[in-house]
Amino acid sequence: MNVRKYIAPNARDALRKVKETLGPDAIILSNRSVAGGVEIMAVAARDISMLAPAGSGRDNAASADDYTVRLSPAGAQPPLSRPAAAVRSAPAVAPAAPPAVAPARPVTARSEAPSLAPPVPPKLDPRPVVAEQSAEVVPAVVMDEIRALRRIVEQHLAGFAWGESARSEPVKTEVLRQLLDAGFSPQLARDLLAGLPHDFTVAQALAWVRAAADRSLLTTDGGSDIVDRGGVYALVGPTGVGKTTTTAKLAARCVLRHGAAKVALVTTDGYRIGAHEQLRIYGRILGVPVHLVKDAADLRQTLGELQHKHMVLIDTMGMSQRDRLVSEQVAMFGESGVKRLLLLPATGRGDTLDDVVRAYNGPDMAGCIVTKVDEAASLAPSLDVIMRQRLSLHYISNGQRVPEDLHLPNRTYLLHRAFKEAPEASPHRFDGVEPRLVMANAAVAGGQRG
Repeated sequence: MNVRKYIAPNARDALRKVKETLGPDAIILSNRSVAGGVEIMAVAARDISMLAPAGSGRDNAASADDYTVRLSPAGAQPPLSRPAAAVRSAPAVAPAAPPAVAPARPVTARSEAPSLAPPVPPKLDPRPVVAEQSAEVVPAVVMDEIRALRRIVEQHLAGFAWGESARSEPVKTEVLRQLLDAGFSPQLARDLLAGLPHDFTVAQALAWVRAAADRSLLTTDGGSDIVDRGGVYALVGPTGVGKTTTTAKLAARCVLRHGAAKVALVTTDGYRIGAHEQLRIYGRILGVPVHLVKDAADLRQTLGELQHKHMVLIDTMGMSQRDRLVSEQVAMFGESGVKRLLLLPATGRGDTLDDVVRAYNGPDMAGCIVTKVDEAASLAPSLDVIMRQRLSLHYISNGQRVPEDLHLPNRTYLLHRAFKEAPEASPHRFDGVEPRLVMANAAVAGGQRG
């Protein structure tokens, strides 16, 4: 048996040395981290049967490690002799590391006399024996490299699928490129293109996809305006999204239709300097009372006093979607029977908006309001999140004026802005094989999540 040791800076180089020396069928016996990098003990596949000869009883041949080499005094060929201990049965599975071989010792007067009978070689099991290797033996760096190789292979396979799709369905590929350029996510782009007829031109396919997006977008109309329905609503969302200004816009819209006596404002934002005073200024202009609450008990008491109002609007403190206080805020409004309106900035990235929706979502979520529409280059990321998360869009805000810059959603305008392709000179426009790489990476990430 020829057990060889290989040392290399990393596992990949060590495995390459093993393959070059012992062949692709070599058996790895052990591996560990050493000062020079990684040490691997390996043996050729043709020698693996020498690691664990079969044997189940005293009548069977002894295992290889039950024999020791004894030197003859006259230099004759050393025979094999068994130790005085009983013969051990060979293990069913070879050990993870090669057994230590005791050094040969010369024959002395006190030593056992050499046997005159010819040596009996051990009977070897012709069946291949696979060395058992526990998961703990594999270093973390090797597992990381295996995962990286797997990801590369999956990306190549997904890229091949994209290339085949580009050759067989050029119209669908071109429309998909335009959707990615506009800012839609790969997931929604695939969903919108599902079922696209094969005989369409690019213009017909774009119209078909826009109609599919129109069916997926949930919006309110004039007949379902929450200002006319009334109720208690809390405007929630991350910092800087425009909650206080939007609260004032909704209050002014309600005052114009139902009068100031039917509206009340509540704020839970006692943290920011001047936040309460800003809402009080809006309240004095509109002739609407403003109440400050500090906790859940104070909120329930205040809402009980305002139950005769047609509409109560609650301005909340802005928090990061990763703040632990978000879950406490969601629970407080849920216990008080308050419906929540989530404010999403049109200037946000799609993955960030997804993170916000996941943090604030819940059974009492009435819908969303998209703000900063006038500052966004494209509405595709925000509408993409709304369609995938199945949120109801109630209003859009496109400025700071109260109440002029708050509107019911115009579906035609929103979809026109969302499907507007990036200019030719835009650095964010995909070119060449870049859409293929994006879709391949998205397919791999989606498979790992599933």
